Amino acid sequence: MTSVESLIDAKLHRLGDLSNDDRGRLEGLLSGRRRAAAGEALVEEGSRPTFSTLLLSGFVGRVSTLADGGRQITAISIPGDFIDLHGFLLKTMDHSLVALSDVTVAVVLHADLKRVTEHAPRLARALWLETLIDAAIHRQWLVALGRRDAGTRLGQLICELYLRLEAVALAHDHTFQCPLTQSDLADMLGMSSVHVNRSLKVLRDTGLVRWRNGQVWIDDWTALTERVAFDASYLDLKLSKSSTTAPLARRRTA
Repeated sequence: MTSVESLIDAKLHRLGDLSNDDRGRLEGLLSGRRRAAAGEALVEEGSRPTFSTLLLSGFVGRVSTLADGGRQITAISIPGDFIDLHGFLLKTMDHSLVALSDVTVAVVLHADLKRVTEHAPRLARALWLETLIDAAIHRQWLVALGRRDAGTRLGQLICELYLRLEAVALAHDHTFQCPLTQSDLADMLGMSSVHVNRSLKVLRDTGLVRWRNGQVWIDDWTALTERVAFDASYLDLKLSKSSTTAPLARRRTA
């Protein structure tokens, strides 16, 4: 099974039971591949794209740019995510989609998406569910930015990323690769890079999380989720046993 097929299998498992015909329709929508380097915009703010994209590798950020050149990252897409399904109906993009690492995407032409979803209601429902989960994540981020302290915001993001990556077989045993820089984290959590560094140090010193050279280890899942009051229900995931079973708390030398 190719990596693309594996991602589609994971996607179908997440979105519900679809038929083999629906699987074929989804695979048939993927009309081409595109690679982009870290920092490159896949879709520009104000553009009118005629396609949506399925992320195959890497991380993509939904970015709003301020008048002073600053940016706010309002969403993170991981492999297996349709990063801009909303662009299918909302024709003018009010944000950019920026590669936060080197990425590969599969292109889905809107004309093909319209044709297939009009004749495949279960697939249309699954893609609709994708946008609903995306909106649920956005609401949680909004609450975190408005009402939660910096350490809690960071801890909840780490928990969320782990579960989302585990759902597409890109994380296991409470560890995962993450290309996000401290600057990226600052731009999505409403913090300075210095504050991000301090918050990561607190998580490390308390034996909860280590983040080094693009690798994240959650050393005490139960303690972390309790500390940041993380509730995964908004992700609507079929959680694996490992997601609900904490590793024995352990301390390692960073």
